[in-house]
Amino acid sequence: MDQVIIGVDTHKSNHIAVAMNTQGARLGGLTIPTTCQGYLDLEVWGSKFGSIKAFGIEGTGSYGAALSRDLLAKGHTVLDVMRPNRQLRYLHGKSDSLDAESAARSVLNGQATALAKTQIGACEMIRHIKMARDSAVKSRSQAMITLKALIINAPAELRGMLDQIKGPISLIRHIAALRPGKITSPTASAKAAMRAIARRWLNLHEEIHVHGQELERLVREKAPGLMNSHGISTMTAAEMLILVGDNPERIKSEAALAKLCGVCPIPASSGKTNRMRLNRGGNRKANAALYIVAVTRMRGHEATKAYVIKRTAQGKSKSEIKRCLKRYIIREIYRQLCVPNGAKSTH
Repeated sequence: MDQVIIGVDTHKSNHIAVAMNTQGARLGGLTIPTTCQGYLDLEVWGSKFGSIKAFGIEGTGSYGAALSRDLLAKGHTVLDVMRPNRQLRYLHGKSDSLDAESAARSVLNGQATALAKTQIGACEMIRHIKMARDSAVKSRSQAMITLKALIINAPAELRGMLDQIKGPISLIRHIAALRPGKITSPTASAKAAMRAIARRWLNLHEEIHVHGQELERLVREKAPGLMNSHGISTMTAAEMLILVGDNPERIKSEAALAKLCGVCPIPASSGKTNRMRLNRGGNRKANAALYIVAVTRMRGHEATKAYVIKRTAQGKSKSEIKRCLKRYIIREIYRQLCVPNGAKSTH
C-alpha cells in the first residue's frame, strides 16, 4: 500500500488538508470543521489514499492543538510545521490550500522534523496554571501602578494620611478598608477608586498565591531532581517543563534543547571570516529563566564562582560567561527531564 503524507493548514473554525504521496504528487484536498467528527473525517479521508505516514500540521500549539492531540492519541505521527517561507509565498502566492501543500512538502523533504507535543499530561496542566498565574501577576502590577498614581494625585489631606502608613501590604489593606460614603467630593471619589483597586490587588495576590502552591506541587511531582538543583525555582522548572512537554523523547539531544532555548551560537561566517553570533531566537521565556539561574549561581554557588574566576582570567566578559553557564545549565536540565532514568549513567 502506498504511503501518504497529510499537510494541514489550521484555522479557528476549519482546517484545510492536502494529501501527497511519497513522490510529491498531490492526491487531493479537504476542508474539515474543528470538531471531533471533522478530525475523524480527516483520518478516514487520508486513509483512502494509502497508509498515512505522517501528518504535518502548522500551529500544533495554537489552532492545531486539538487536532494534534486527537491524532497522537490514535497513534499517528504528527510533526510541527513552521510557517511557510515568505520568499516562497511571494513567488508562488498565498492560499490555505497552498499552505497545506507546503506543510506536506516540509514533511516530505525532511525540513519538518519536530514531533508535536502530546499535551495530555502534567506539563500541560503546569502550562495552564502558569498562564493563569502570569496573567494575575501582570494584572496585579497594573493595579499597583494605578493605585500609586491615584495616591499621588489624591487631595492633600488624604495623601498625607496615607503617607504615614509604612509597608506596601499595610497600606493596601488600609485602603481596602476605607469607607468613602456617598460620592459628593473629590476625596470621597478618590477613596472609592483606591478602595476598589486595593481590593482587586488583594484578590489577585491571593490568586497568585494559590496558583503558586499548585505549581509547586505539580512541578515537584514531575521533576523533583530539578527542583533540588541550586538556583532553580518553581517558576524556572515550570517554564522548562512547559518547553519540554509531556513527551520529552521528541528532544533528541542536549544541543536540540539548547537550540529550543536560544542558548546555542549561530554560525555567521563568510569568506575568510569565521565567527559565531548570538542566538536571539528560541523560547525567550525559557532563555530568561536560564539567565536568572546563571546569575543566581554566580552569586551563591561555589563551583560556579570558581568557574567565573577561571573564565575571567582567560579574558571572557561577564556576558560571555553567562552564555557559557546557560549552556551548562541546559545540560543539567536535559539530563533531568529528557534522559530516561536508566540511561542517565551513560552521560
